[in-house]
Amino acid sequence: MRRLLLLLPLLLFTAACGVVQSSEGRATDDAREAARKAGERLYGQRPRTAEEVGRSASGIDGVEVLRVTGTSTHDGDGVDVVVRTSGSAYNEWLDVEEVVVRRCFTVRVSPKAEWGEDPRGVDCPDGPVLTFAPPPEPPRLPYEELRAKLPRVPEGGRVGEAEVRRSLAALDLPPAIRTEVKADGGRVGVLLSLKGNGFDAQDCVLASVTPGATEVWVPSRIQRMPGEGGCAIGNALDRQPPPH
Repeated sequence: MRRLLLLLPLLLFTAACGVVQSSEGRATDDAREAARKAGERLYGQRPRTAEEVGRSASGIDGVEVLRVTGTSTHDGDGVDVVVRTSGSAYNEWLDVEEVVVRRCFTVRVSPKAEWGEDPRGVDCPDGPVLTFAPPPEPPRLPYEELRAKLPRVPEGGRVGEAEVRRSLAALDLPPAIRTEVKADGGRVGVLLSLKGNGFDAQDCVLASVTPGATEVWVPSRIQRMPGEGGCAIGNALDRQPPPH
C-alpha cells in the first residue's frame, strides 16, 4: 500500500501527459496562428495580382513566402500563398529547453475567403524563399508644369482648344498619364489622371482655361473616391463645391 501511494503521483502525471498537448503541438499551433494573422493582413476586397499579394506577404515580419499560385485575387478561387512561419512552446515539466518549429501553411487571398480563416498546413516546398522586386513608382502628375504651360487668355478673348492641346503635347507626358480635353461654352477643361484601382482615391489634376482665368487644382480626396466624379472632365468644366 505504501509503495502504491508513492507511485500514485507518478501515475497521475503519466496519465495527464497523454491528454495534454505536446510542446511540439503547441509550437505548431503558434506557427499556425502567425500564418493566420498574416492572412488577416492580406485580407481585402481590392483586386490584386498574384505578384502584389506575394510582395505584400513577403513584407510581413516572421513570414517567408515559398510559393504563389493563381493569377489575381478576383480570378477563380483567388491567390494561394504558401508561407513558412515559426512557433515556440515550453513546458517546464517536460522540456529541457524551448521547443521551436518551422511550419508551412497555405493562406488563401480572395474576396470569397473568410476573415480570420484558418490556414491549411502543408509540406514545405523545396526551393529558396521567393523575393519580389519593388513595385514601379507611378509617374508624377505635372501640376506646376501644367500651370506654366497652359495659355492665359485675356478677358473678352477666345479660348482655343487646339492651343490647349498643343500645351499638353509640349509636356511630353508618359503613357500612364491619361489626358482628356473638352471645350464647352467658351471654356476648355483639362483632365490628367492615373488609372485607379476602383477602391482607393484616384490621382488626378484638373484645369480650366477661360477668358480672364486659368486654374489648375487637385480635387479633395473625398471627391476622388470611386463614384464621386471628382476625376472626370465634367468637374474641370463645372467645378464641384468643396465637401462639407
